[in-house]
Amino acid sequence: MKRIFIVLFAVAVLGLAGWLGLRALGGEHPLASVAIPMSAPQDLPDTPAEWHGRIDYRALDGQLADLSRRPEMAGLAVAVVEDGKLTFVRTYGVSDSTTGAPVTPNTLFRWASVSKTATGVLAAALANDGRVDLNRPVASWRTSLRLPGGAEEKISIGDLLAQRTGLTKNAYDEKLEEGQDPALLRMGLSTAPLQCEPGTCHTYQNIAFDTASEILAQAANEPFADAVEDRFFRPLGMVSAGYGMARLTGAKDWARPHRNGQHVRGVKESYWRVPAAAGVESDIVDFATWMQAMMGARPDILPNAALQIAHRPRVGTARLYGGALRQATGDAGYGLGWRSFTYDGHRLEGHSGAVSGYRATMIFEPSTRTGVVAMWNSDWGFPFRIPFAAIDSYHKRAGANWLDLSELPPAAGGAPKTIAPVDLAH
Repeated sequence: MKRIFIVLFAVAVLGLAGWLGLRALGGEHPLASVAIPMSAPQDLPDTPAEWHGRIDYRALDGQLADLSRRPEMAGLAVAVVEDGKLTFVRTYGVSDSTTGAPVTPNTLFRWASVSKTATGVLAAALANDGRVDLNRPVASWRTSLRLPGGAEEKISIGDLLAQRTGLTKNAYDEKLEEGQDPALLRMGLSTAPLQCEPGTCHTYQNIAFDTASEILAQAANEPFADAVEDRFFRPLGMVSAGYGMARLTGAKDWARPHRNGQHVRGVKESYWRVPAAAGVESDIVDFATWMQAMMGARPDILPNAALQIAHRPRVGTARLYGGALRQATGDAGYGLGWRSFTYDGHRLEGHSGAVSGYRATMIFEPSTRTGVVAMWNSDWGFPFRIPFAAIDSYHKRAGANWLDLSELPPAAGGAPKTIAPVDLAH
């Protein structure tokens, strides 16, 4: 019911704009000529009686409950889409270990670098509209980005969004975390070290990637965050999704950051200041809605042509994750803010993300339209295995046991403490 009230409020604020098309401020063309939904899911599949499909949801629920009780965790929200349908929504643990407030389906978490998928899809949609030429040099858009040797004159917008700037991985992120201005940092990248010749290899970035927020704002003729929200989030009914630290910390129900099971004091604004790279937050249901749209469920808002532009691999990358999961995946590529790779003979797509005290992942199999979104308010990387456990269950694959906790060291005791914030984005 709470979600319905939020949707109705959003519609009231927007008036008839949602039905007539949300227009860019001062623009000539509607960004989304589709109706904003007047209601949100009322009966979520959040009880065993509502879990139907190939995946063994009762077993998955038990594994997730055990996982959430580990001392490295605080709270966890998971949703599964099977054969294109939302079939499982479940929350565990606490949004705040100091108060004991539980995670709910309405709890807001940070997407971290999964935000890059929204940026890539906006660029692809604008390219599909003829408003962005992905082969046009970055410098022609009068951005703040400066690369060694004037390479901003050479690399294209497509190169930028495929992480082909040539800069060393996560260049100047530490300066962003110190509070330095992102635009000034982008200008300073002209003297940063290179890993390869710009345009020739994949090197993951946040500050350089956020040049897209400057380019796409010009193309959409409105602020970048507004363009994403107007074109995608609101028409999809994702009323909890949006950008900015104030939206998160001002919400009634939001997950506080934790590290090693301990509450992190304060929230750093660093990566919200590069919104194209890591600026989105939402609840788990809206996160699942986004995944369904990425699967092609809403061609009225995200036509298949735009999705193909965004998702097509443009450069090969190193294997993803670490440990056993790294060994189980291969043939990794990067599109426009979008990852793809193989796992057990299946092609998977999506993205994962990390900022201090938060993790998020969205991984699905396009051929079966089956996948998982998960968000948790801790720094622990083990839950990145969750989508692979669900996909194994869907395909009746035995033996991987990705969520088997017996391989972990015994849980150490101790009361939660409050610790100082540290930030990062992957």
